[in-house]
Amino acid sequence: MKKMKRRVYMDYGAAMPLDPRVLEAMMPYFTQVCGNPSSVHSLGREPRRSLEDSRGKVAQLVGARILEEIIFTSGATESNNLAIKGVAYRNRNRGNHIITTTIEHMSVLNPCKSLGKEGFEITYVPVDHQGVVNLEKLEGAINDRTILISVMYANGEIGTIQPIKEIGKIAKDHGVYLHVDGVAAVGKVPVNVEEEYIDLLTISSNDMYGPKGVGALYIKRGTKIQPIIHGGGQEGGLRSGTENIPAIVGMGKAAEIAQAEMESEGKRLSHLRDRLISGVLENVKDSHLNGHPTKRLPNNANLRFSYIEGESLILSLDMLDIQVSSGSACTSKTLEPSHVLLAIGLAHEEAHGSLLFTLGKQNTEEDVDYVLEALPNVVKRLREISPLAPKIR
Repeated sequence: MKKMKRRVYMDYGAAMPLDPRVLEAMMPYFTQVCGNPSSVHSLGREPRRSLEDSRGKVAQLVGARILEEIIFTSGATESNNLAIKGVAYRNRNRGNHIITTTIEHMSVLNPCKSLGKEGFEITYVPVDHQGVVNLEKLEGAINDRTILISVMYANGEIGTIQPIKEIGKIAKDHGVYLHVDGVAAVGKVPVNVEEEYIDLLTISSNDMYGPKGVGALYIKRGTKIQPIIHGGGQEGGLRSGTENIPAIVGMGKAAEIAQAEMESEGKRLSHLRDRLISGVLENVKDSHLNGHPTKRLPNNANLRFSYIEGESLILSLDMLDIQVSSGSACTSKTLEPSHVLLAIGLAHEEAHGSLLFTLGKQNTEEDVDYVLEALPNVVKRLREISPLAPKIR
């Protein structure tokens, strides 16, 4: 097959390029603004103002009314750990039961697993074949020792968006804290912590074209939580350590841009996503969509192809300068199939045959055309040499 003439990057779920406007906002804080935001002198006051300005931009993006409810961290993994372990340790005298789902990110599942070894009881609520949480089973799992429910807003692998407001209402009615991993959703779809009864919300900078290595956690005022990093008492005593001002300024700028462009970019990406999905399903025999057909992220297309492995597809497409993935980049080092795909009922071989396309700002209709031109031939070639494929096709 003729090599592609251009690079088509459709792995925005793994890493997003830094928006040039974000970089421009960050640059002075690398060389010109050098003060510590905790210092009381004039060189400390400028980065302090920038820190609080960024806090306000992130708060506005998610509908938080109080700036101090936003705590900056080193990224989404730390935010998830702080939310889950912080609530667990602080409220242990009230209960030791935590509810989550079978499709959460490993930065939620592994802290829960760790707490399970410390005497906490963890309940994993199943999802249906489209990845939607079973609300009846979730509410039925609550008991008098339940202190926290942790459910992601949207799944970054299969794109399914959860009924968070309904889950939040259930948590509120039972007096249980709700933590939402909003990494895949914030900046792409509207999220409002007040209207959706969210007590804790994890936010990632890089997932909205900001710098890597910085994130935030929304903590509703009055939520009882214990820090897991101790030191000088920065970030309201909940996340000690000198704040990474260049990265935080970048995250604030990324949040500002996301809020301004979310609606228009969401419509554009939804169009490209739907064109990609329909084109694949129409032109590649034995291809299927993973996740909910409509309640999904605007940039997510997770497709599976019978009789072949996703890794072979990834490598073959990469040779044509098309970059995609088979699932979360955080679990790509293991040969095991995605736990998310297994949780929605796929067999191991079906899960292994899945590809994840996550689109972004730089993708165009021409990019989609390139993929739709290349993919059928790649699939056909791999099926011809696959031991899994029927002999006559």
